[in-house]
Amino acid sequence: MTVNPMNLYTKRKNVFLEGKSIMDNVRLSIHKEFQIGQIDRRIYGSFIEHMGRAVYSGIYEPDHPLSNQLGFRQDVIRLVKELNVPIIRYPGGNFVSGYRWEDGVGPVSQRPKQLDLAWLATEPNLVGINEFIQWTREVNSQMMMAVNLGTRGVSAAKNLVEYCNHSGNSYWSDLRKKHGFDSPHGIKVWCLGNEMDGPWQIGQKKAEEYGALAREAGKAMKWVDPTIELVLCGSSSSGMTTFPDWDATVLDLAYDTVDYLSLHAYYGNQKNDTLNYLACTLDMDRFIHSVVSVCDYIKAKKRSNKTINLSFDEWNVCYHSDDADQKIQPWSMAQHRAEDIYNLEDAIVVGLMLITLLKHTDRIKMACMAQLVNVLAPIMTRENGGAWRQTIFYPFMHTSLWARGTVLYSVLDSPKYDCKDFTDVSYVDSVAVYDALSGEIAIFAVNRNLEDCIVLKCDLRSFGNCRFVEHLTLTHENPKAVNTEQNPSSVIPHTIRSSIIKDDELVAELPSLSWNVIRLKTI
Repeated sequence: MTVNPMNLYTKRKNVFLEGKSIMDNVRLSIHKEFQIGQIDRRIYGSFIEHMGRAVYSGIYEPDHPLSNQLGFRQDVIRLVKELNVPIIRYPGGNFVSGYRWEDGVGPVSQRPKQLDLAWLATEPNLVGINEFIQWTREVNSQMMMAVNLGTRGVSAAKNLVEYCNHSGNSYWSDLRKKHGFDSPHGIKVWCLGNEMDGPWQIGQKKAEEYGALAREAGKAMKWVDPTIELVLCGSSSSGMTTFPDWDATVLDLAYDTVDYLSLHAYYGNQKNDTLNYLACTLDMDRFIHSVVSVCDYIKAKKRSNKTINLSFDEWNVCYHSDDADQKIQPWSMAQHRAEDIYNLEDAIVVGLMLITLLKHTDRIKMACMAQLVNVLAPIMTRENGGAWRQTIFYPFMHTSLWARGTVLYSVLDSPKYDCKDFTDVSYVDSVAVYDALSGEIAIFAVNRNLEDCIVLKCDLRSFGNCRFVEHLTLTHENPKAVNTEQNPSSVIPHTIRSSIIKDDELVAELPSLSWNVIRLKTI
């Protein structure tokens, strides 16, 4: 079942505000001239790994009645296009560290089945680089390609760039043409491996070993195509015992070759402590600040004029499927792995993570929600069945559609709370975005309070005359409410009709435990 989410916004009364107490006002201070940075659209990227059902019965299911001639599900394509994803990382993830890309090109009937040691699965290689590049074009996106620096090295990485991006008259580019793709794919962003500091990674390496390998692989890749951008593997998480020494070491070795350093972070409510869970983005914020500091330290150490920016190329909520994943039969195909079913509070955390990313647009230029379909995903499918939007679909879609232009520096005066792992947690977190070309202002706000509505006030005088466009909220009386194939509209955005602009001031009511999008336009 596929429904346009814009048609799901209700026009009823503000039932989510009825009967709720209202806390003291929260004041958001913004000015159109006080800016953090211009948003790079690639911050709304995503990720498809050969893991679980992300590919097989996710984006690709040839026998499905809605699949096109290439075997890709058109219902999934429509939902991905709603998210407006500009770049998609592929093919991993842990999977890439054992991947032979040559197994996924050429006649499908001649491709070998291989054991995937990352997920103890069988990889049929029915979808490879050429098929995936066609799919990204179907969904109006671009491809971020990862190379295997776990079990392979410089030669395989260089050959892959030649296969994908070189025009012709060489072995690998001519092989691409033989496979039916006369024009180069033109893939511009390349990841130099994945989570190479992790003991779970095939071919885990010490920082000195990986930094040197990434430098040499990146050098050769850029010699083939000088226009590409390279992402160096930073620490797999802020919890790694080697963080941040790993980041400093690998950057020191590969600084002149690479363009970005990666970050990965996942959060979950394993202890069922919602207020503590909602504060997890304070950890994410600290992580970003620390990595920026490392990048700038190495820049200063090298006396370089070059700035290394960040690619937050794995982020999401991840915890619901942990028990089910332990029961998967090894070496099966299209495993039901990491199929988290997300509830309202997960969507709120995803919204908070998006707010955090936007607040760091001066240094974060790319980010990938991990992942896109079935595996830790905003979109779920059933084999030979329907496709539907999970709760986390909506905050991602809202920011992708409406967080355009420049992120404004803001000061938020909000009441705070303490919880198990964090202190001074603002009940309200918010970010404001201004697009000078269109005159559009978008304020994204989360109310972490589980019981009370909060009134948000914002002085708009620096923008001149403004008109109110709409206030959308994602909330539910049950924080654990989910969307399913049978009931895909349980948790969907609704319109708040009490929010207004009065005397150059925005006054908006934020329901308890809610994600909010407030859209304005200068006149």
